[in-house]
Amino acid sequence: MLDRAARLRQLTEVDQDVISRAQDPQFARWLEQVTATGGCAHPIHLTGATTVRDPYSGEILHHYDTTAEPGERLLVRCRNRRATVCPPCSRLHAGDTFHLVRAGLVGGKNVPADVREHPRLFVTLTAPGFGPVHHITTKAERCRPRRTGRCEHGQSIGCPARHADTDPLVGQPLCPDCYDYPGHVLWHAHTGELWARFTRTVRRTLATAAGIAQARFPDHARLSFAKVAEYQKRAAIHVHAVVRLDGPAGPHHPPPPWATADTLITAVRTAARAVTVHTPCSPAIGEHALRWGVQLDARPLRASGDREGLADAAVAAYVAKYVTKGAADTAAGTDHRLTSADDIEIAPVSPHLRSLMRACWRLGGRPEFEPLRLRAWAHTLGYRGHILTKSRAYSTTYATLRAERAGHQRTADATELPDDSDTVTNAHWRYIASGHTPGAALIAAGVAEDLMLNQEIARGELGGSGRWRTDGSAP
Repeated sequence: MLDRAARLRQLTEVDQDVISRAQDPQFARWLEQVTATGGCAHPIHLTGATTVRDPYSGEILHHYDTTAEPGERLLVRCRNRRATVCPPCSRLHAGDTFHLVRAGLVGGKNVPADVREHPRLFVTLTAPGFGPVHHITTKAERCRPRRTGRCEHGQSIGCPARHADTDPLVGQPLCPDCYDYPGHVLWHAHTGELWARFTRTVRRTLATAAGIAQARFPDHARLSFAKVAEYQKRAAIHVHAVVRLDGPAGPHHPPPPWATADTLITAVRTAARAVTVHTPCSPAIGEHALRWGVQLDARPLRASGDREGLADAAVAAYVAKYVTKGAADTAAGTDHRLTSADDIEIAPVSPHLRSLMRACWRLGGRPEFEPLRLRAWAHTLGYRGHILTKSRAYSTTYATLRAERAGHQRTADATELPDDSDTVTNAHWRYIASGHTPGAALIAAGVAEDLMLNQEIARGELGGSGRWRTDGSAP
């Protein structure tokens, strides 16, 4: 804890940095760059140039370089999805995710509106149990009141307490020595393979139910999905997915008559029970047979004109909200990679997460588990996949959404670029640094807050006033 004098000195340094920045002759242009990044908390600093030429005449059609920029550098977004790392970029990522998921449900972004009439489910696949843990209770119940006695390690197998959502015991094992930490991290490392086998089994089950050869399923229908991985309180991954059944050409083709929501639900439940992945046989821990947990939820989404089923916008908003959560918001490990076993011991995590990281490090050093790269992914407890993934035909992509936003920004800024596909572009860029000085970070945070307020005002949610104008003057 800093004493009062140190806090005053630190505050003075920030104030001096703000004043120095505001008095810089290029402050207005620097503020424009910060605004263009949305007030990014950790922008990337680049130096370089881009030149567009006519390939036949050699005429320069467009040229930009950073020599005239403040500090001879250009600021670009860090694009970090985690709200704990960069709130402005995480909000942008959440918006992109919402539109990506929603387009696959109701159309838009080159997806036809008729897709809303296709069979669509919101599916939740859970992790199996690796040992008893404390769980959230209601006022009328207790954690594990009916269990008495002690385990072989001398720990009680029951818990008469009531746990609120904020109780640090929630998700922690009753006995860490009984908990299957190797099985937990190996399950995380194979979640991607479990999902791949699950989708293949769903297709095969649907083909069998329709009376067609499994190899001919792509000629009759296509399974599309978008899924998000969620860490539960016990630090185990659950998979939430939007699953859609299309015709053979994807969303642009109606599904066959036998393709109904009930048929898809049956196939999902059958596949979830049938899928198994076996780990490599290890002299230390043997072989693990990995499966989905027994808890499974598969609910249809609401079609046009129906009142039954989940609402499309609610599902898209749920997925978008989750992808921005950082490790500090969930039992997901840390936001940064661990480079040594010593990093595990000083990581700001619970004893349960620390034990999972240790298991990753220990198993990652064994040759039979080397392909899993458990040490490289110890900070995510062995899970190697992206938080959100989708099939190719589900909807648009993040890259397409970013390109559309960049094009819209160029139009808004009246920036004319050659659209001739025969032009030649030469670009030379180099990374310099990242982040802000303390004073610059304070100004950027104000810009990000103002932009967020402006968006809320545009939606008619509230009123407000800005902190900085883009010309550098006070409001």
